[in-house]
Amino acid sequence: MTFLVLLIIGTAAGFLATRLMRLEVDVITTIALGVGGAWLSWMVLRFVMRLAGSVTLFIGAVLGAMALIWLWGWFKRR
Repeated sequence: MTFLVLLIIGTAAGFLATRLMRLEVDVITTIALGVGGAWLSWMVLRFVMRLAGSVTLFIGAVLGAMALIWLWGWFKRR
């Protein structure tokens, strides 16, 4: 199913990209360019999302540690 979706989206993207770039190529090349571009963008976006998730996790860890330090100081003063 994933390959079929990639093929459909890639074909549409390849058609649109070749028209926007004013490139005259045959149908097979258009499909190949679109599928290749869809796969490349999928890989890049997966990497960016994982990186963003790691950064978010790090920020959350720092904030959590700060909250624990604050609570520890608050209980220590009592």
